[in-house]
Amino acid sequence: MLSLKIDVTKINKDRLFKGKNGTYLNCVVMERKAPDDYGNTHFVCESVSKEERLRGVNGAIIGNGKTIGVTSPAPKTATNAPQRDTDDVPF
Repeated sequence: MLSLKIDVTKINKDRLFKGKNGTYLNCVVMERKAPDDYGNTHFVCESVSKEERLRGVNGAIIGNGKTIGVTSPAPKTATNAPQRDTDDVPF
């Protein structure tokens, strides 16, 4: 689970669009390489079109986020591995 804080004053109003049930902004949540000074593990930026990405345009960073209430899952073990009969193994 992620908890996000978005600074709405940083939203480029030209990127807002009307939908069936309200006004929307497409965003992207990306993981940081390392947590920042406040423990944020992710950042939120405005989505850009494919054409903009090809031109090197990045969406403005409008917020931060951190993982909350979840611990790392235990590593999976092989449960479907075939079992060998080791009674006849000489070592």
